[in-house]
Amino acid sequence: MKTGIIGTGNMGTILIESFIESKALVPSDVYIHNRTPEKSLKLKSQYPGLNVAANNREVIEKSDIIFLCVKPKEIYSLIAEHQSVFLKEKCVVSITSPITTAQLESLLPCSCIRAIPSITNRALAGAVLVTFGENCQEEWKNQFLHLIKAISHPVEIDDRWTRAASDIVSCGPAFFSYMTRKFIQAAVNETGISQKTAENLASEMLIGMGELLKKKIYTLQSLEEKVCVKGGITGEGIAILEQEIGDMFEKLFAKTHAKFAEDIAEINQQFGA
Repeated sequence: MKTGIIGTGNMGTILIESFIESKALVPSDVYIHNRTPEKSLKLKSQYPGLNVAANNREVIEKSDIIFLCVKPKEIYSLIAEHQSVFLKEKCVVSITSPITTAQLESLLPCSCIRAIPSITNRALAGAVLVTFGENCQEEWKNQFLHLIKAISHPVEIDDRWTRAASDIVSCGPAFFSYMTRKFIQAAVNETGISQKTAENLASEMLIGMGELLKKKIYTLQSLEEKVCVKGGITGEGIAILEQEIGDMFEKLFAKTHAKFAEDIAEINQQFGA
């Protein structure tokens, strides 16, 4: 299956690297293009045989499935410019949350899918949020799932929960990375432990915690209960978290959803909704 990836920014690059390193795709079956040629050429040096197309049109023409990894506001113009080469037998995958499969189908005759990846997919782990277009062919659903399962656990998501699910799956690693860094820095500031030691210990803790959850040894709640012995040190720490966190996460989701609403309004203007 010839696979095209338009846009080799952070997520486009992660998809290319993950698909090839998981052996889901071979470099010679992948066509890429980016406005900044240096990014594409760097990937080609990593993966000899990778096809660097001269333009977006070439990617679309030579690929069976095309991943659109550009910014949300660039999707409409990209599709409108190359509408004639998105043939019915092809499949288009948009990785941006504000654009619905219905909007893609309003412009395209081919099968349409929205798939929101995560940085965790670079480790061939984590979820990808999937929404199939109403007119997406069963054959393409199956082929897409076969491809995406090589790098992730696909989770089909309703449009109503796209933003919340994306906050957890796609933005979550950045949120929890930030909180972990603050946790480490507090340990350094308050106790004098070295930054390197604290970072190593925190990394091993997160990896171990992930394994406990992956193997279903504990749930999040039961893990907390197992560590938090009544009257112990962990309980004192949890009391501080309960006191200080307050409605921080509610505010976080409110803020991301407000920005999402702004993006949707702009996208709807482009698509004439």
